[in-house]
Amino acid sequence: MDLERVVEKPACYPDLAGEAALVTGGGSGIGRGVAVRLAAEGMKVAICGRRPERLAETVELIGVRGGEAMAVPADVGDPAAVERLFAEVEARFGQVEALVHNAMQMRMKHLEEVTPELWEETFATGCRGAYLLASHVAPQMKARGRGGMVFISSVGGLRAHLPGLPYDAVKGALDALVRALGIELAPHGIRVNGVAPGSILTWREITPERIVNEKVPMGRHGTPAEMAAAVAFLLSDQASYFTGQVIYPDGGMTAQLSLPGIRL
Repeated sequence: MDLERVVEKPACYPDLAGEAALVTGGGSGIGRGVAVRLAAEGMKVAICGRRPERLAETVELIGVRGGEAMAVPADVGDPAAVERLFAEVEARFGQVEALVHNAMQMRMKHLEEVTPELWEETFATGCRGAYLLASHVAPQMKARGRGGMVFISSVGGLRAHLPGLPYDAVKGALDALVRALGIELAPHGIRVNGVAPGSILTWREITPERIVNEKVPMGRHGTPAEMAAAVAFLLSDQASYFTGQVIYPDGGMTAQLSLPGIRL
């Protein structure tokens, strides 16, 4: 396997150049991969998250590659924080033309381990954050007659993990949000889609030995760069007839009925 081919993906959507993008959860993992890829496409990229040091790393990574980025620490589940976030982004980059909501607290517990506080905190970031972000950018996109939103879901929104609460519940709700917003905003030229990754390695985990995963039909984990490629496609004009869709870059996980070696 050529590891370089799955770690790095070249820019290929010139129509994205010059536009402003906001990526939540941009300090690590898939969010960092998306931010780096969109900056490589020539977009002005704003990232937010709860860990300033991780956000700074992403901005530096984009900068050394010749891209333009800014970071704003923010809790997207807090309405006041979201208002401040957009005020800072718009002051520098102008109105956001592409929204990618990736921020999520990956809490996966058995039912008896889930507290009301844990449930509310997880939904605040994943679902209330999605609502708050979309509520802010939708009027601006309507006024322009165009725009793109991508929500990062998970195979857990379609097939349950064990344990999977409350994470899977949030991702299932995001999938429904994608469909509802997709049809509501379609007449205004706004496309809304979801990307539901399977098993993904973070940037720090990618090595030839670590990437192998025999439980996945393709035999390996996915990478942030591969998820970012799906996001860039959905935001680009190449995906002009896609809306209300959740796509699954998962190496075949959701297509298989049983694990390798197990016969039903």
